[in-house]
Amino acid sequence: MGILSRIGNILAPQSKKSADGRDQWPSRASFLLASMGGCAGMGNLLRYPSQTFNNHGLQWFIPYLMCVFLIAIPVLVLEIAIGQAYRGGCVVAYNNIHHRLKGTGLALIYVGTVVSPYFVVNLAWIMIYFRNSFKSPLPWTGRSEEFYTQDVVANVDPIPGNFSADGSSVTKYVEYPGVGVIGETVGWAIFTWFLVWVSIFRGVGLTGRVVYFTMGLPIVITLILVGRSLALEGAARGVRYFWATWNGDQLAQGTIWQTACGQVFFSTGVGFGYFTSYASYNQKYSNAVMDSIMIVSSNVLFENVAAFIVYSVVGFLGITPGGGERLGSFVVGFITLPTAVTQMPGANFWAVMLFFTLMVLGYSSAFAMVDAIVTLVMDAHPRFSRPWVVTAVVVTFFCLTLPYCTEFGSYLLNGVDRWINDVGLVFVVWAECVTATTFYRWRDVVGQVGLPAFSIFNGGFFGGMVLGVTVGQAVSPVAGACVGFGLFAVGVLGAMVLGKTPDAVAPKWWNRSVFTSRLWFVALYSGNQLRRDLNEIVGQGENWRIPAFWAPLVRYIAAPTLSIVYSFSYSSFYKLRDDPLHILGFAVGHIALIVISLGMIVPRWFDILIPPPRRNEGHNDYGANILAPADDVASTSSMEAGVSSDQEAKKRGGSSQEVAM
Repeated sequence: MGILSRIGNILAPQSKKSADGRDQWPSRASFLLASMGGCAGMGNLLRYPSQTFNNHGLQWFIPYLMCVFLIAIPVLVLEIAIGQAYRGGCVVAYNNIHHRLKGTGLALIYVGTVVSPYFVVNLAWIMIYFRNSFKSPLPWTGRSEEFYTQDVVANVDPIPGNFSADGSSVTKYVEYPGVGVIGETVGWAIFTWFLVWVSIFRGVGLTGRVVYFTMGLPIVITLILVGRSLALEGAARGVRYFWATWNGDQLAQGTIWQTACGQVFFSTGVGFGYFTSYASYNQKYSNAVMDSIMIVSSNVLFENVAAFIVYSVVGFLGITPGGGERLGSFVVGFITLPTAVTQMPGANFWAVMLFFTLMVLGYSSAFAMVDAIVTLVMDAHPRFSRPWVVTAVVVTFFCLTLPYCTEFGSYLLNGVDRWINDVGLVFVVWAECVTATTFYRWRDVVGQVGLPAFSIFNGGFFGGMVLGVTVGQAVSPVAGACVGFGLFAVGVLGAMVLGKTPDAVAPKWWNRSVFTSRLWFVALYSGNQLRRDLNEIVGQGENWRIPAFWAPLVRYIAAPTLSIVYSFSYSSFYKLRDDPLHILGFAVGHIALIVISLGMIVPRWFDILIPPPRRNEGHNDYGANILAPADDVASTSSMEAGVSSDQEAKKRGGSSQEVAM
């Protein structure tokens, strides 16, 4: 038994402990690879090429890169920094920002809880292709679409619904006659969930080793596939469609901007909760800003390099973008690429390589989402056995996977996937952006300018976004912009005129007059103070500090942009309201909004998710412009581990008194 135990510890090592007693990644590289694996997946290999196909040309990179720098990086800095600084998963971290934001943290976990079960079914379909890749000739040769719909998904066609003549009401709802369970899909789902369990049941010590495989090998195989694809006849023609074409007129249309925002948003992986959970296992004083930039940059690089596979295949198959044909990610992954593989010499080898890569990349994203839920449970009940918690979560998720393994499963997947992303995920990240920069130390703001000024400004800010996008959808974008900016301007002027005279000093230019000083406190203080307090942890020594423009980007660029993206959901749903599965998905997406709202109204309901010694961490008042002492953050866990604040301060090269200054 002693030998078996030693072998087990070598293959699945226990996680080492940080100074505050929390599990810790074996190395910084492990954290980065795990985070990159969470966001790098089928969205990079399949969704990104389909979006660039539908918006082909170099003009794509203008909105795409703007969204990377203005949304993806700032939001990821927020998620990683709070997880690392507050030493907890999403609920614990947002409770530290403000005790009424526990619902926001739980909503991130909820999104991953909804996505994980059907995401595994996608991987089960990939495994069906992988199994069939060993047959010669490939069974989808000459019938790629039929193989996908009849042999893999194997769903029964629905009976269409109807609207009234004027389209105002539903006269008949869509019906789904197929209800049987598809055995092979269930089998591969069990296999995938077992892989997820094996990868995370011992904690980040084991996961830190697994990610070298789940990221390293797919990168190598992807580069091989890129090389092989570029060697196909006509590949250069396909590449030119994307890298040597300019369609500047598309920039005048809203579609390309919305698509680019959605792609960056979804492929980066913010909003699923796993970045905050993963960061909580980092060393407390790691370089969060640099890590965030590296994760996003690697994701951008990977998806743009991997896209050459599809670009080459497009040229090889003679498909012409812009001709009315649009590609979806499922079409790329399960029809376009498999069709091209059948026409290559050594087709079986390339099929195996393709679907193996898709499977490994996808499953690394799956266990990242599950790990966020396990972190939630272990934070609330640290004495629980992690292997048993992982087992319970995986078994529960497998049961939630079963409806997607039926003869109506792909339609259910489409309905839930569309609305948990377009409604739930977008709203959750919007809530992250606005709540963190509004509620953090809001009493400081009220103490300086008064509650009326605080309420008027935020009424204009939130009211401008809500009414602006509503009017924009109902009337016109120009009218919506006028209403939105008009209400915001009223809020700004009202706060500047009606606010009290602050007795604390505003920085530099803002302190020139009482009016600009009031504006500083209502508009910028909370986000800037969050940045300053986080920098006491993540910006120590030679670490990159969160820059001063970070909070305005999150609050005034990322949040309004996400509100615009969110507003398109309702007009889209109106056209699909005859489909019960889309109605279900629409309702599932809105549960995230309910969770966030309940957290605001009845925060005590969520205390069960916070360990008792840490439930008061979102109530501290320090006074305007006073930095939160670095040793206040996660002080409970430090005391439990027997580590004093002075000991932690010495680890980063100074005394606790020096850090607090």
